[in-house]
Amino acid sequence: MGLEQRFVMMVVICIILGASERSMGLKHNYEEALAKSILFFEGQRSGKLPPTQRMSWRKDSAFGDGFQLDDDRFFDKVDLVGGYYDAGDNVKFNFPMAFSTTMLAWSVIEFGKFMAPELNNALDAIGWATDYFLKATNTPGFVFAQVGDPFGDHNCWERPEDMDTPRTSFFVSKENPGSEVSAEIAAALAASSIAFKKFKHNVGYSERLLQRAIMVFDFADKYRGSYNDSLGPYVCPFYCDYGGYQDELVWGAAWLLKATKLPNYWNYIKQNIHNVKNYGEFGWDSKDAGINVLISKLLVNNPASKPFNLNADKFICAVLPESPLVSVSYSRGGLLFKTSGSNLQHATSYSFLLLVYAGYLNTVNKKIDCGGGVLASSKRLKQLARSQVDYILGSNPLSMSYMVGYGQKFPQRIHHRASSLPSIDQHPSKINCKGGSIYFETQNPNPNLLVGAVVGGPNINDEYVDSRADFVHSEPTTYINAPLVGVLAYFKSHPL
Repeated sequence: MGLEQRFVMMVVICIILGASERSMGLKHNYEEALAKSILFFEGQRSGKLPPTQRMSWRKDSAFGDGFQLDDDRFFDKVDLVGGYYDAGDNVKFNFPMAFSTTMLAWSVIEFGKFMAPELNNALDAIGWATDYFLKATNTPGFVFAQVGDPFGDHNCWERPEDMDTPRTSFFVSKENPGSEVSAEIAAALAASSIAFKKFKHNVGYSERLLQRAIMVFDFADKYRGSYNDSLGPYVCPFYCDYGGYQDELVWGAAWLLKATKLPNYWNYIKQNIHNVKNYGEFGWDSKDAGINVLISKLLVNNPASKPFNLNADKFICAVLPESPLVSVSYSRGGLLFKTSGSNLQHATSYSFLLLVYAGYLNTVNKKIDCGGGVLASSKRLKQLARSQVDYILGSNPLSMSYMVGYGQKFPQRIHHRASSLPSIDQHPSKINCKGGSIYFETQNPNPNLLVGAVVGGPNINDEYVDSRADFVHSEPTTYINAPLVGVLAYFKSHPL
């Protein structure tokens, strides 16, 4: 490493350590943040809302989902009511919804014991998704991948309760496969089956989820292909699978291995792991780092897990700011950055993996050698994860929380249709497609607080413009919040 590189690395370390010191000086209420991070999912619900709905300004929506099909040769109509809107629009994108569900379930599996009194709310959030996925996979040989025409939806600024845009349902099949979306749904169902079995003792529902996961995974593997090819005009550019479907197949098999302990899934992983090469990536599109962390934890002290351990170690060294192998960036305020939109998705998902792998390092009594004299301990991984969470909650140069409803200063004009338009209680008459434009354009704060929503976050200069139009930074998503649930649960019980 040259002198200039060493200097830059030392500057980054000082920035991160300074951010950590600021975090230590500002006490955060992780219990409050946890409760609100879960409550957010109630604001994203589609369908008939239950009597227990706590975010009361949201109302029933999208009753007819499944009645309008992209191809009606195989179905008259199906029931696709339920599930989640992914972000600030009113489309149900099943690929990122499934990843969010997998991460909610993993959060409960790893950290559910720290969630009380929010554990039942977390399980309800998972169940809202899995009930929907059981509908979306109810017919063998078909998996529904999306509900709603994204171009029609994005052309309007409407409440979900008022939608009159096309609610077209798109599916993948044997002839037009979609291995990534199918395998991710299988992973979500398998992970959720573990969560329900572990904490609700709901053996019947858990077993139903597991059996459906097995069926959907078999479909994803037998009829291989990307939904980019079969549904590209509708899923792209919103949620194209840029990383290929091979990682989702191995990810799905890993969750089925954890759920069933059957050797055929371990054999499948060993035979296909060579297709998973991006050890430094993790999110709704790429599962690579998550696979390595999951298998390392699952096969602890098993020599067969060594390749996964090595790749998980590489991931850690690619994230630690003081590592000579670091491949991510950090703002001067200490926030992790990668080159894509909605950056806080990386801060939350990477922090989740840091905590899970920190637990693994504790178990095997190990430190990671990143080179250049940098040894990564379990304590260091937890410290870095906490610095990211604390930044989100307000330990940053703007002293601003990026979680709506947490702290004294938080985003007021988030890019979210339901939040920005007056609720049905406030404005009972319909607001049509273009009738909502005045609410999008106004500089007034959103009338409805989407409590717990974490937005895309600041830019790399730690700057944030509170603008609805700046959707890259002001739009919340389910896959930002889902891994954060687990991280907040851990720090609620381990505040220091």
